[in-house]
Amino acid sequence: MTIQRIVLASNNRGKLAELQAMLAPLGIALVRQGDLGVPEAEEPHRTFVENALAKARNAAAHSGLPALADDAGLCVDAFSGLPGVDTAYYATQFGYAKGDDNNVTALLEQMRGVDNRRAALVSTLVAVRTPDDPEPLIAVGRAVGEIAREPVGEHGFGFDPVMFIPEFGQTFAQLPPEVKNANSHRGKAARQMVELIRSNWLAV
Repeated sequence: MTIQRIVLASNNRGKLAELQAMLAPLGIALVRQGDLGVPEAEEPHRTFVENALAKARNAAAHSGLPALADDAGLCVDAFSGLPGVDTAYYATQFGYAKGDDNNVTALLEQMRGVDNRRAALVSTLVAVRTPDDPEPLIAVGRAVGEIAREPVGEHGFGFDPVMFIPEFGQTFAQLPPEVKNANSHRGKAARQMVELIRSNWLAV
C-alpha cells in the first residue's frame, strides 16, 4: 500500500508539529483536517480510544484519505483518573473560558492542599485506512509525573508547564522540544504508531 498523505483529525497546531516530526521517517505528509474542510467529530465517549477512533473515522470519511487521530488527556490520581477525556474543557467546569492557561489555573486551584500530586499524561493514537477499516492501528503512550505547585517553563502547550517529570527534575515546558518529544506521552505513542504503520500498511 502506498501512502503519501494522512489527514490528522485535529486542528491543534502544537499536536500537528509534534506528530509531523515523528512521522517524518516514513516520508508521509500529515495534513490538518481543517485544511481539507473536514468538520470536527463528535466525541461522546468516556475513553480515549473510543474518541480517537470516532475522530479518525470522521476524518477519513470526509477526506477520502487515511486518517490519524489523537485523543489525549491528563489523568490525576487524586481525582480517580479525571479529567481524562474532558481535559480540553477542564477549565469550563469551574467558570473559566476554554484554554490551556485556564486549564492550568483551574487544576492548580483544585489541587490546592492535595498532597498526592501523581498524574499521567496519556495519548492514544488511532489510525484507519478508510472509514470502515476493521483493523484500526492503536498506540498508547503514558508519561507519569507530578503536578507542580506552579507553572514553570516556556516550551510546549497544555499542561506541560505543571507536568513535573522526576527523572529530569523539570517540567515538560522546561525541557528542550526534542527531549520532551522523545519522552512525552505523545512521543511514546507516536513511535509505536510509526512502527505499526510501517509494518502493517507499508510492508512490501
